[in-house]
Amino acid sequence: MPATLDPDARALLEDTNFCYIATVGKDGRPQVNPIWVDIDGDQILVNSEDTRSWPKNLRRDPQVTLCVPEKDNPYHYVTIWGRVVEDTQEGAFEHIDKLAQKYMGEEKYPMHQDGDVRVIFRIEPERVKLYGESARARTGVNRATELAEGVTNETVRDAESLPSS
Repeated sequence: MPATLDPDARALLEDTNFCYIATVGKDGRPQVNPIWVDIDGDQILVNSEDTRSWPKNLRRDPQVTLCVPEKDNPYHYVTIWGRVVEDTQEGAFEHIDKLAQKYMGEEKYPMHQDGDVRVIFRIEPERVKLYGESARARTGVNRATELAEGVTNETVRDAESLPSS
């Protein structure tokens, strides 16, 4: 049965936190890669150039573990155990552009190369576990509320850089 993402897990995934994806290589060893992450409902979307090794690993074994630590406090993180339920090239270039906007503030992914084949993997969570306390929670700021109100990381950084009175 699929697991659901609670608001704190969702906030970590929606923010500009990196995701670490763990797959199993063809030699049976774990492989961990830092990637960008997106969500669609309770499913997680990850995107890659198709010739990289971790997409090949997912096709061989669709079981996956994701870890998304908060950039301001890496001891606050979500771990998601799940499985790939879709592997598609459809919309993958548009999706990487969306991720470039989220993570880089760029309208288009600047590292497109001629001949690239991009792929989106849709992951259904089977288990979700949240660890630690967010840096914002320790200071009384609720990131889920900020995101719902349209507060961006730039807004937060701008406010933090203002001189105190």
